[in-house]
Amino acid sequence: MRRLKQLRTYEVALDKAGFGPVAGVDEAGRGACFGPITIAACVLPPKPQSALAELTDSKKLTARKRDVLFDAVKDIAVAYSVVHIPAAEIDRRGIQHANIDGARRAVAGLSVQPGYVLIDAFRIPGLPSPQLPVVGGDYTARCIAAASVLAKVSRDRLVCEMAQKFPQYGLEGHKGYSTKVHMDAVRRHGASPEHRYSYANVRDADDFYWQSSKKGHA
Repeated sequence: MRRLKQLRTYEVALDKAGFGPVAGVDEAGRGACFGPITIAACVLPPKPQSALAELTDSKKLTARKRDVLFDAVKDIAVAYSVVHIPAAEIDRRGIQHANIDGARRAVAGLSVQPGYVLIDAFRIPGLPSPQLPVVGGDYTARCIAAASVLAKVSRDRLVCEMAQKFPQYGLEGHKGYSTKVHMDAVRRHGASPEHRYSYANVRDADDFYWQSSKKGHA
């Protein structure tokens, strides 16, 4: 397939083969230990869009550029959907099941039925549309890159809102990922209801807090 503008190679080829519209799916927060995993699905117009010229993997963009592209994607998208799977559900079902179920929900939430779905890296069982996992899809397929921006910015904003309820963890800085600052805060204050207790680092840090509390009251 020839290289097309704005990472449109997959979408144009699938549209020409009669599989449009093409939706992209990606997640944010899988590797975090606080807060939700967020999954987005997005269908973009088939033609190039000047406002999306810098669209790529959200992790390769500055926060400011992500915010600009987030607004552009929402304005331009034919359809988009964002789903948050909370920590309690991740603990109950496991991160992989939560991710897959969130992806199904995100695709089902689109206002148009996709003819084909492109996913970053892995398959989603149970989708009604044909699909293709694309390794590194968030920087090779435009619709996946758009979904990655939607998921990342939506989750970051939600975690920053949650930081007002849990100011002791410094969430604005690390967004719930397992940084030293974050884990040290859990050891000092214990884990919150929004932490993922099924993650060993959260359990260990929370156990340290409770053991230290017992010693302090001994």
